[in-house]
Amino acid sequence: MTTPLPLVMGVLNVTPDSFSDGGAYVDPAAALAHAERLIADGAQIIDVGGESTRPGAERITPAEEQRRVLPVVEALASRGIAVSIDTVHADTARLAVAAGASIINDVSGGTADSEMRRVAADTGADFIIMHWRGIPDPSHRRSSYHDVVAEVRDELAVLADAAVTAGVDPARIILDPGLGFDKTEAQGWQLLAGLDSLRSLGYRVLVGISRKRMLGALLAGRVGGDETMADRDAATATVSALSAQVGAWAVRVHDARSTAAALAVAEAWGVAEASPPSPGEAKDRITLTGLEVFAHHGVFDFEREAGQRFLIDAELTVSVTTASLADELGNTVNYAELADAIIRDASERPVDLIETLAERLAAIALSFAGVREARITVHKPDAPIDAVFADVSVTVVRRAGESQ
Repeated sequence: MTTPLPLVMGVLNVTPDSFSDGGAYVDPAAALAHAERLIADGAQIIDVGGESTRPGAERITPAEEQRRVLPVVEALASRGIAVSIDTVHADTARLAVAAGASIINDVSGGTADSEMRRVAADTGADFIIMHWRGIPDPSHRRSSYHDVVAEVRDELAVLADAAVTAGVDPARIILDPGLGFDKTEAQGWQLLAGLDSLRSLGYRVLVGISRKRMLGALLAGRVGGDETMADRDAATATVSALSAQVGAWAVRVHDARSTAAALAVAEAWGVAEASPPSPGEAKDRITLTGLEVFAHHGVFDFEREAGQRFLIDAELTVSVTTASLADELGNTVNYAELADAIIRDASERPVDLIETLAERLAAIALSFAGVREARITVHKPDAPIDAVFADVSVTVVRRAGESQ
């Protein structure tokens, strides 16, 4: 695919009353076991929630929410698992980040607790801003939109601006259209079809449709009906695969296995479509993404003096047949050595332009035995631009033996 696959965010509700799995994981041991199953099934992030936002759910105090979630967050983080805390309470978010969470997922978008944006800014955690108009109203009295895609986009833009004003790094903001939260089923499908409009704001986008009522309404009377929540997992996985095509950053799901399988299919389809192999030409790939380097590149003196963060992605086209048959590291690219070579070159040799850096790193990648093609992307998320933006990047694609 030409864009990275979405991350899979596994849902872990440590609540007695969530709409899909309430009561199943209130015991910490059961919660941890389920989180480990989600990871084994393909999830990269676990989203821990201690308070249900379904219609009619009983509101709880932040203290009770913290009693439920903090031991689970700490245990997951101690195992090296990326954790998101699903909360509308600033105190819970702050304590969860201190316990190891790296993402704050606020369904109110920072509107339920006036301190939430400040907590997101102070902790430096990623901040998921969801669109809502309150606890979902099944009668849809708050679901009146003239143009649901444009209005949700514009309202999320206002919330993102408020977060930036409070000190949240724009690169840390993630937007969620809030499917099922005061949107009818038809409006939910319109929002999914309009995800490109939401992505045009320049932020990452999370899609959270897993097991929601709009899927149940779609399946009712079709393909065996909608008898259990798990019956909606195949439809959830399909939405995940379609979301990959429009560049969603992550998909939030209850069943990671089906979504991971659907994303694998989407990736294989996209790769084949983008690069149909010539006879005998290797199309295996080794990919290293998000390699962080602190360096002193830039055209301004202050960039050269103070330095800043750069993120580097390297995708190498190789043949892994020999390595896979022999199961020998010496027959493939050692990605640890590749990472060391990229970091060393990027951090020790300052240049004005990231275009120059990308060209140079491509040459380094092609110097590894067996590499036929190198695609290098250099991201400059902290570039000195007087506008709200998520990232600036340059990508070069170079083939072995070609002259530039």
